[in-house]
Amino acid sequence: MSDIKRGKCSLSIDEIIQYYTNGISTKEIGRMANVSDRYIRSLLNQNKVEMKETGSWKRKFKVNEDYFKTWSSTMAYILGFFFADGCIVKDQQSISFAQKEKYILEKIKVAMDSNHPIIINEKTGVHILNIHSKILKKDLIELYGLTPNKSKVVEFPNIPPDFLSHFIRGYFDGDGYVSYRNYFISFVGGSESFMLSLQEVIAKQGFETNFTTYETHYRVYVSGRKTIKHFSDWMYQEKNLYLPRKYDEFQKEKDEVSLLRDNIKTHKNALILRGKQS
Repeated sequence: MSDIKRGKCSLSIDEIIQYYTNGISTKEIGRMANVSDRYIRSLLNQNKVEMKETGSWKRKFKVNEDYFKTWSSTMAYILGFFFADGCIVKDQQSISFAQKEKYILEKIKVAMDSNHPIIINEKTGVHILNIHSKILKKDLIELYGLTPNKSKVVEFPNIPPDFLSHFIRGYFDGDGYVSYRNYFISFVGGSESFMLSLQEVIAKQGFETNFTTYETHYRVYVSGRKTIKHFSDWMYQEKNLYLPRKYDEFQKEKDEVSLLRDNIKTHKNALILRGKQS
């Protein structure tokens, strides 16, 4: 039996059984639970869960394995999102998306013609979409330079100009932040090379940027009331996939301007009414 102690397992027995029943492999469950797959199999046996034939779970699910071979606005978004919140599983022929908002993972499933289940880690609240595909993994590595443990070494990929805004919107939805109140947008990443290239790409669109180095990561900032308005217009042009929560933050300026106009109109009407009554 594994020398990893049961107390270190980050998933409950009920969660482990549910994930396994839903078709998640013992290796993937072990990775999520911070224990070995051998430990997971032992728990399943102890709880009299019928074990499946090795590899049989993989045949239950489908996906468009050539998805990352052909550019489209949706593919560019998903690729950008994967650069931010995706993972290439080292010891499996799998790729994995992680996000607290299940909504966007459901949209990604549909776009990739996948029926893989979305699971949730109850302790972290993070939803995970694991897709088994040797071809998808190979394409992400060979076409776009992604690797397991990519966060510190990933390079900015070669994106066709027509799909650049979609790729950046995907990355922004994964690792970006906007504060309308403070008039700034920020992107975060662990690879200095990637973040410097990101800054350069954004600057080439005519936006002023700032680059800040922190102890464990880097940030690219776009700031200024008019600047972030123009930047959002560019990033959301012909938008297909996007996180509504972040998009709505950019709309606060429109709401505020509309409210200001309504207040001015109300004030003018009140003055006119007072004038008629005097």
